[in-house]
Amino acid sequence: MENETVNSEMHQFVTFKLAAEKYGVNILKVQEINNLKDFAKIPHAPSYVEGAINLRGKVIPVINLRKKFSIEAKVLDDYSKIVIMNVRGHIMGILVDSVSEVLRIPRSVIMPSPPVSSEVKAEFVHGIARLDQCLIIILDMEKLLDHNEHDAVFGVASLHA
Repeated sequence: MENETVNSEMHQFVTFKLAAEKYGVNILKVQEINNLKDFAKIPHAPSYVEGAINLRGKVIPVINLRKKFSIEAKVLDDYSKIVIMNVRGHIMGILVDSVSEVLRIPRSVIMPSPPVSSEVKAEFVHGIARLDQCLIIILDMEKLLDHNEHDAVFGVASLHA
């Protein structure tokens, strides 16, 4: 009976789209969702860093997930959003094509990611949830940036604060 309780445990995810894929991130990591703002380009930043934004007086680096995941570039539009997240104690934004909804997903429908999943490297894919006919790639935001990338992104952003 205890196993049944663990498997029926619900998790909440903010879901968004990149190209044709739907992704989810743990709602507890998300602070807010913003419309596009002007980006300050950061010299010598990694190529997937779109730039930085001023969010209530704080300089926040913004990661372009299309670039990070090697997905073809897209012109930013009214649907493009910045999801502000707290990752490893640092505030960052992720640039996405559009934000879909908040979903409650039972743990039992989240399967481990296959060895090759979409355009995303497996190390930051927590799993894949199947809801009706839709697959949602669940990202582990703690693993989105490896240690060196994390230092590069937040080191560069803090230099320009």
